[in-house]
Amino acid sequence: MCQEGQEAPYKKYPVYPPVKLLMADSLSWYAKDDLPRKKPVMLLLFNPKCEHCQHETTEVTAQISRYKGVHIVMATTAPLEDMRGFIAKYNLSSFDNITVGRDTGFFLPVYFDIHNLPFHAFYNKKLELISVFSGSMTVEKTLTELGK
Repeated sequence: MCQEGQEAPYKKYPVYPPVKLLMADSLSWYAKDDLPRKKPVMLLLFNPKCEHCQHETTEVTAQISRYKGVHIVMATTAPLEDMRGFIAKYNLSSFDNITVGRDTGFFLPVYFDIHNLPFHAFYNKKLELISVFSGSMTVEKTLTELGK
């Protein structure tokens, strides 16, 4: 995490982070250039074993139609097998606007100075940072952050 007195890198660079996420197939990668153009993004860092993360995923997927026009990137540092199980449990591969990947380099926890999960970062259509939030959020609150 950040050293005392140092601010988190996302504060210096308030745009979508230069992270590459390993996809569930363990062969392909997902990066900023792969994001859909001109759509706001909710970056959600999670752990498959985190109860708050599980609950929020249930809520988001149950109301996925409200996220029309938004791309959701779910990132974890958990082992690939745990991530695959999470994808299957919540049927995440069936949603066109959700991408799930593994941060193999543990880049995001340092970039955002994360201490709690789930962690959210919201970006506008130009991929400029709107806000960040550590902890559980309601669907209403996430949509408000995204201007929906």
